[in-house]
Amino acid sequence: MKKVYLDNAATTPLDPAVFETMKPMMLEMFGNPSSTHAHGREVRTKVEKARKTVAELLNTVPSEIFFTSGGTEADNTAITCSVEAYDLRHIITSKIEHKAVLETAQKLGASGKIKVSYVDVDHQGHLDYDHLDALLKSNSRSMVSLMHANNEIGTLNDIERIGLICQEYDAVFHSDTVQTMGHFKHDLKQLACHFIVGAGHKFHGPKGIGFLRVCKSKKIGRFIEGGGQERNHRGGTENVYGIIGLAKALEIAYSEMDEHTKHIQGLKSSMIEKLRASVPGIEFNGDIREGHSLYTVLNASFPAHEDNDMLLFNMDINGISASGGSACSSGANTGSHVLTGIKADPARQGIRFSFGRFTTMEEIDYTIEKLSEILAPIQV
Repeated sequence: MKKVYLDNAATTPLDPAVFETMKPMMLEMFGNPSSTHAHGREVRTKVEKARKTVAELLNTVPSEIFFTSGGTEADNTAITCSVEAYDLRHIITSKIEHKAVLETAQKLGASGKIKVSYVDVDHQGHLDYDHLDALLKSNSRSMVSLMHANNEIGTLNDIERIGLICQEYDAVFHSDTVQTMGHFKHDLKQLACHFIVGAGHKFHGPKGIGFLRVCKSKKIGRFIEGGGQERNHRGGTENVYGIIGLAKALEIAYSEMDEHTKHIQGLKSSMIEKLRASVPGIEFNGDIREGHSLYTVLNASFPAHEDNDMLLFNMDINGISASGGSACSSGANTGSHVLTGIKADPARQGIRFSFGRFTTMEEIDYTIEKLSEILAPIQV
């Protein structure tokens, strides 16, 4: 049976070239980078070279890059530490953010530390920028946390525009850029955003490693106690081979971005066309227009049917891996908060197909073929 992986928004396969870069750090250069002897100094040099690589790709300076365990830690850190460092009283986010942002804001709100407001979104997940402006106008000492692209439906936000609005009201701006990092270019000298994040496993790097960019104008305190690592901000021995792998993966992503964008957008456009031709009543959640959507994500909305809850299972039986929403909600019975937030029809089954640089057109065709077989009894 053919195996097809269409869940790249959850995690991507490790690039073999990244693994080869990481391997010496596992087997040969094993020193602790905090040690002052030769073994430690050798590894410290590699870590700082990786930091410099990430910074140069993002057009910023190495001192603004802090390595973390992933995007979730980076999001939590940016929000929580900003509230503490700047005595903020208000967080503005949306109800369709990743839960790393949403639940962190809600926890702070429940503690009484801050007020939480939600920017209105339309049925495609687009933000109401006038509402954002109004919320900032009526609330001082605010932080805005709005993602670059939605991880479930793919709709892109205009973070350049958000940054300019935040500048007008002297608000702290954090953007969860996990899904766009390595897929879109971020020029941090031009982007008015204080905090952005990345996670290696979203762009064919290793799991368990990410980074937080902290703009030099917005200093925050220590976010993990227990050591002086990461310039005294995050205690604990660094994930050395993860850091080296992340930097290599981001370097590859940037060097081959145009080629990969063209390839992956072609897969997505083809799947949209073939789903429309083979599945009567198919619709799509989010804005699927090229340039308005994350090209790696397609959220298909299948017509209501009593057997819809078996669709993902039957796809899995046929060797196709996809998602019924965010992978971070796996096992939850509450459904997708994103689809609820855009007021999607709860009777329709939403399936997120997400593509990567290793996805092939043959896999798309196989998926369409098997979906047609699975849905045939339903469509009779």
